[in-house]
Amino acid sequence: MKSEQLRRRLIPPFNDKRSQKSFIRTNEKIRAREVRVIDDNGEQLGIMAPFDALKIARERSLDLVEISPNAVPPVCRIQDYGKFLYEKDKSERAARKKQKVITIKEVKFSVTVDEHDYQTKKNQAVRFLSEGDKVKASLRFRGRQMAHRDLGYKIINRLIMDIGQTGVVEFMPRMEGTTLHAILAPSKKQEAPAPKKQAAESAPAEPVNA
Repeated sequence: MKSEQLRRRLIPPFNDKRSQKSFIRTNEKIRAREVRVIDDNGEQLGIMAPFDALKIARERSLDLVEISPNAVPPVCRIQDYGKFLYEKDKSERAARKKQKVITIKEVKFSVTVDEHDYQTKKNQAVRFLSEGDKVKASLRFRGRQMAHRDLGYKIINRLIMDIGQTGVVEFMPRMEGTTLHAILAPSKKQEAPAPKKQAAESAPAEPVNA
C-alpha cells in the first residue's frame, strides 16, 4: 500500500492544453449562485441564476460560458463553446507568429585577423543586428597569444566603434578562459525614419533660367 502511494506521488499530474481549457466553466459546471449574462449579440441580459441563463442558451442551441469568473457576480456569455475555443486558439497562434524570436549570432575573430577578414566579419555583425538578432563577438587566444591580450581588446573595441548606432553594447568585452567576447544588441535608433531625406526628395525643384 505504501509503495503504491509513493508511486502516485512520483508521477506528475498530466497537463496539456485540453486540461487547461477545462478550467473554463461551462453550462452545468457553473456553480455561482447568480451570474451576469451577456447574450450572443453582446447585449446585457442582467443578473440571473445560472439555471435560467442556461435555459436561454439551450433555447438558442448555444452554451453558457463563464468568461470572467473573478467578477462579482461572475460574467457569463451565451455562445458556441466550440467556436469560442477555435477563435481563442487562432488568436493565440497569430500572437505567437508576431513575436520576434531573438537569437544570438556569433562572429569569430583572431588576433592575427587581416583587414579583409575583419571587414567581412564586421559586415556580418551589422547584418545580424539589422535583422533584429544579437551578436556575440568572440576572439580566442592560442598559446603565446595570451601575452598579447591588448591586441584582442583593440579588435573587439574597434568592432564596437565601427558598428556605431546599428547596435548597443549589452556586455562589454571580457575574458572567459582563453576567449575574449562581447555581446551587442540591436539598436532601436536604426528603425527611426529619416525625415530630412524625405523632405529633400519631396521638395520642388528650383526653376532653371534659360
